[in-house]
Amino acid sequence: MVESGAYSLFPQGTGFYLCQPCRGKRLERRLALHLEKVSHLKTFTGHGDGYVTVNDRRYEQAVVVTAGAVLTDWPATDFASLTAEHFDYFLPLQPEVLLLGTGRQQQFAHPQLLKNLIQAGIGIEFMDTPAACRTYNILVAEDRKVVAAVLPS
Repeated sequence: MVESGAYSLFPQGTGFYLCQPCRGKRLERRLALHLEKVSHLKTFTGHGDGYVTVNDRRYEQAVVVTAGAVLTDWPATDFASLTAEHFDYFLPLQPEVLLLGTGRQQQFAHPQLLKNLIQAGIGIEFMDTPAACRTYNILVAEDRKVVAAVLPS
């Protein structure tokens, strides 16, 4: 049970009962939680050793995902070889935030490589690839201007 002011939420299956005390009686209404699928958005649907899937299509190379497109022309091959030019690739996309999936483990690039992104006001977050996939899906569902660039694990 979760209480919030005059209301209480009681777990029930995949939903919750919303209960409101009323003159000694409890009024109950069912609150159902459903996974919203937005088919027109590009979202990560899986990941594993050496691949990610976007809208059920498998990619085994570095991939850049926006709400409307999957781009496979980003020339990055692994984290150690990233240069400033690899990061400049994202400038024309003008995201609010860039999520960089660095493979199995979280790694951080030297700030000098990010100079142009920072000057353009683009936020950048480094995380392992599974975390980048999850975070991207949440932000794109919130209609945020997010770009995910993931390197193979």
